[in-house]
Amino acid sequence: MKSFFITLLLLISFGCKKEITSPEEKTATTKKHEFAIIIHGGAGTILKKNLSDEKEAAYKAKLEEAIKVGHTILKNGGTSQEAVIKTIQVMEESPLFNAGKGAVFTHEETNELDASFMDGKTLNAGAVAGVTNVKSPIELAVKIMTDSDHVMLSGKGASIFAEEKGLEIVDPSYFYTERRFQSLQKIKNKNKTALDHDDKKASFYDADIKNAKFGTVGCVALDKSGNIAAGTSTGGMTNKRWGRIGDAPIIGSGTYANNLTCGVSSTGWGEYFIRSQVAYDISAQMEYQNKSLKEATTDVIQNKLTKLGGTGGVIALDKNGNMSFEFNTAGMYRASMNDEDQLIVKIYKE
Repeated sequence: MKSFFITLLLLISFGCKKEITSPEEKTATTKKHEFAIIIHGGAGTILKKNLSDEKEAAYKAKLEEAIKVGHTILKNGGTSQEAVIKTIQVMEESPLFNAGKGAVFTHEETNELDASFMDGKTLNAGAVAGVTNVKSPIELAVKIMTDSDHVMLSGKGASIFAEEKGLEIVDPSYFYTERRFQSLQKIKNKNKTALDHDDKKASFYDADIKNAKFGTVGCVALDKSGNIAAGTSTGGMTNKRWGRIGDAPIIGSGTYANNLTCGVSSTGWGEYFIRSQVAYDISAQMEYQNKSLKEATTDVIQNKLTKLGGTGGVIALDKNGNMSFEFNTAGMYRASMNDEDQLIVKIYKE
């Protein structure tokens, strides 16, 4: 009988040991990426039927060009900060996206640009809102982070700071694109605002506006040193008034990065992203509730944001290089690459 109880205790002990070590064994088999980068070019009612083959190819080509710039930097040992800046600048200089050169027009027929950046290692951040003559808003956001005691500057003061720091200043006409200007004219008298990709709820849109698929841009990168950086740049909403500022320059809403958890860049209806603190909420759920990146992004976008009435999405990248592209719209311009050199470029919900 004594032998039986000893054997039983050994079996129980063995079973408990296996149950305790099992999660560690599972973690050990999870692949960690040395570096990775993800980007978005906006989310919204992006449907295949509204996008010509030529325009679709143009978007995919520009997304590929942008992400390869950042990927090359990371592969060669560059920092996540440098990768985010250079990648976003490619999209800021393209009229395809609602950022920089392709920015939408305000009610006053001007272009007001917003951007933000966050360093996941130090939790330092920089942001700019409502500038009209700085060629690269994302570069200015980073400069505010590194060369000032502030997190956010706006309007004329931000432009003066940019000029003092030697950033490229352009005439506001640099941001003019005829297509964007005509889109403004077609809705201006309706006293409405137009999200960069929204076309399903507004009857005042015509076919030309519906087919003008431009969007906020963002990037998140993980470098070989394990540092995460995130950035977002936008022109805001068509026909916006009174100096309206969306989520893109708001740390915690449009952009967030923390080496302990993840980096996030948002795109969509900014007012809802601000009220939900979307980007930070994803990180907080990972840190305090031990959720995976996918679990956190799904809850925030598909549950919290959707219930509130907001539309849009996020790109997110965790400390192990895992990626999430979560959106509650018909599509999101997006791309990804990691240390395996695999390029993925997508537009529609697949």
